Amino acid sequence: MEPIAVYKRLLLEFGPQYWWPVTEKNELVPSYRPRKAFSEEQRFEICAGAILAQNTDWKNVMKALENLSKARMLSCEKIANAKQERIAGLVKPSGYFNQKAKRLVLFAKYLEKNYGYGLSLLFEKPLPVLREELLSLHGIGNETADDIILYAAGKPSFVIDAYTMRFVERFYGKEGISYVEAKQFFELQLPKDVALFNEFHALLVGLGKRFCRKKPNCGECFLGKHCSFCAEANN
Repeated sequence: MEPIAVYKRLLLEFGPQYWWPVTEKNELVPSYRPRKAFSEEQRFEICAGAILAQNTDWKNVMKALENLSKARMLSCEKIANAKQERIAGLVKPSGYFNQKAKRLVLFAKYLEKNYGYGLSLLFEKPLPVLREELLSLHGIGNETADDIILYAAGKPSFVIDAYTMRFVERFYGKEGISYVEAKQFFELQLPKDVALFNEFHALLVGLGKRFCRKKPNCGECFLGKHCSFCAEANN
């Protein structure tokens, strides 16, 4: 079953996921809803969320972002000029909070120094250049960079997270595949479309949470008959 067919089946089953959730004006918690565009503040929030999402569940990131919102600290300028200890206290629910606070502050200071706290000039760069620059920053690896590029910059860079990797390994029998190989697997077989990459990644996360868990629920999965892992498990 080709990736585009998987995408269509997932969309039919789950419907639109409305990623990336962000905080609206006069609200404190990120929400999932249709949006035509993100504000500058929301694009920075996506970057912050991508950093906070490392090695934790999204529900914990939501709590950390809510803390930053309540403290009126969810902005590039505020974080760049804050003490790291204060940011650490606010993002504590996300885990590894000292490391993540350091990464947030360094990222905000980098934007301050090189882009006047803004993201537009950074995001105007060609995708390969942007990705290389993000990967050069402290604490930003492949997944975080691709989250920022796809969701905040709006450029077609497919995100590989734990759910997506598990799906590729199981469904297509590609055990031991690297991040770059998994990324290329999708990008070479799909149209270079931001909306498609966005929705497909979100849908694969939904599949991973419902059926393709660490302990898989193959018996109830609607994709089971097409899955290499399920076929082997039933033999």
